[in-house]
Amino acid sequence: FMLQDIFAGIPLGFFLAFLLGPVFFVLLETAAIKGFRAAVFFDIGVIIADIFFLSIAYLGTSKLLNSIKDDPALFIFGGCIMATYGVITFVKEKKAIPHPDEEEGIRKLKKSALFQLAIKGFLLNFVNIGVLGFWLGLIIIFGPQLEMDPERLLVFFTTVIATYFVIDLLKILLAKRLNHKLTPTRIYRLKRGISVVIVIFGLVLVSRGIFPSEMEQLENRVENVIPNNDNDDL
Repeated sequence: FMLQDIFAGIPLGFFLAFLLGPVFFVLLETAAIKGFRAAVFFDIGVIIADIFFLSIAYLGTSKLLNSIKDDPALFIFGGCIMATYGVITFVKEKKAIPHPDEEEGIRKLKKSALFQLAIKGFLLNFVNIGVLGFWLGLIIIFGPQLEMDPERLLVFFTTVIATYFVIDLLKILLAKRLNHKLTPTRIYRLKRGISVVIVIFGLVLVSRGIFPSEMEQLENRVENVIPNNDNDDL
């Protein structure tokens, strides 16, 4: 079953790597502006948060987790933190002119700065309570197919996480190539644009907490608009 579980996890990992969320945009921004190593540490923090949520989803009971992941207060809390972070970074961002040796300085990022980037990645992913619901959903969907066997689950989800980490590395390398094309004005606009994206995702979370039924109806409408090409025989 090991090879079968590995091959089953690869497509899902590939899909996860291209989910459009705040982490996706901040990862590309970090790679383009601060370099490869900085983006890798940021991504490691994101993955640690994913592993944390996945562990909770596996170890906790489905009933308890379902009540937690749908708790409006958690959506409002997480959304407020995310939106506040976006507003603060938007306001604080100044149109600074980099030093001529800035690119060399990127390579000399201190360990403390790299550690802070990892924490930033962890917290940005952690405050999005929807991530917990996502991993719980995967446990519910794929768990029975894997017979809830701990070893098969470990192989499957390790493959999923490893795959999207590898894809993230490729995205980082591609984004890093944009570094030479980033003028101070473009960097300024990129950072402010990312801040706006984070605020929008935060407001979506808050809306889901304040208007849960309306947001659920909206999500159902979107799902109905998207054609369902799934093969029921799989």
